Order: sequence, then structure tokens, then C-alpha cells
Amino acid sequence: MKPMVLMKAQRGATLIIALIMLLLFTLMVASAFSLSSTNLKAVGNMQMRDEAIAAANVAIEQVISSAFTTAPSAQTLEVDLNGDDTPDYIVSIATPECIRATQATPAALSSVALAAMSTASSWNTVWSLDATVNDPASGALVRVRSGVRVLLSQAEKDAVCPTT
Repeated sequence: MKPMVLMKAQRGATLIIALIMLLLFTLMVASAFSLSSTNLKAVGNMQMRDEAIAAANVAIEQVISSAFTTAPSAQTLEVDLNGDDTPDYIVSIATPECIRATQATPAALSSVALAAMSTASSWNTVWSLDATVNDPASGALVRVRSGVRVLLSQAEKDAVCPTT
């Protein structure tokens, strides 16, 4: 009769071990789910940041392609990155700043269209452009600073660049 008592005790131990294994498996699945959702959030944040940087660069290119040296001023531009005619980001451009001006040499003339300008009256000016994107919907906040060289005449340089 002793062997029968021993078998009944073992049946209960198997149930407890099975429940412990099931609990451990559930904890592993929950942990994997938590890690995957954290990684997904990180990737989403990186994508929003990269899109905001791209929007800032597009806005800077728009400013550079305009006659911004004529009357430098701060401006706000709407940028549509995906081409659906709806602005995706609003970019604030600070007033472009002329940070340096040096007299151009004949080798430094950079455009055939400007060949009529004499080198005595040509100035290589370096401009700093700052773009800030603050998107409350995604939480993206980036600042992009870019520099550009612009060839100006003596009169244009005197009007917009400080004495250097």
C-alpha cells in the first residue's frame, strides 16, 4: 500500500511544476512584447527627427534660392515633404546673418552670369542660416544651422553686411 500513496503525492507536484513553467513562459512573452514596443517607439522617434531635419533643410534651400541677401529677414515656411499639398512641418528661419565678407579675386568668381562684375567690386560673403522645426504633433524639435557663400557687389555688401 505504500507505493499507491507515493504516486498520489507525485501527481500534485507535476501540476505545480507545470503551473510554474506556464508562469515563466507568460513572463517571457510579456517581456518580449514590452521590448518590441519600446524599440518601435525609438524607431518612430528617429523617423520624426529625420523628417524634421529634412524639412529644415528644404526650408533653408528655399531661402538660399531666393534673393535673401537683398533684405534679410526672419520668416516662417510651411514644408510639404510627402507631396500631398498639406504642410507637414512649419519651419522658422531666423534672420540670415552675414558673418564674413572678403574681397573676391579673379579666380574666386563663381558664375559666368556675374562676369560683368569687376573683381574690384565683388565680395565673397558668408551667411549663416538657422532653421528651427518644432512639431507639437510628433514632439520633434530640431535646429539646423547652415552656411552659404554669396557673391555680392560692393553696394549690396555695404547694404547688408557689417563692416568686416
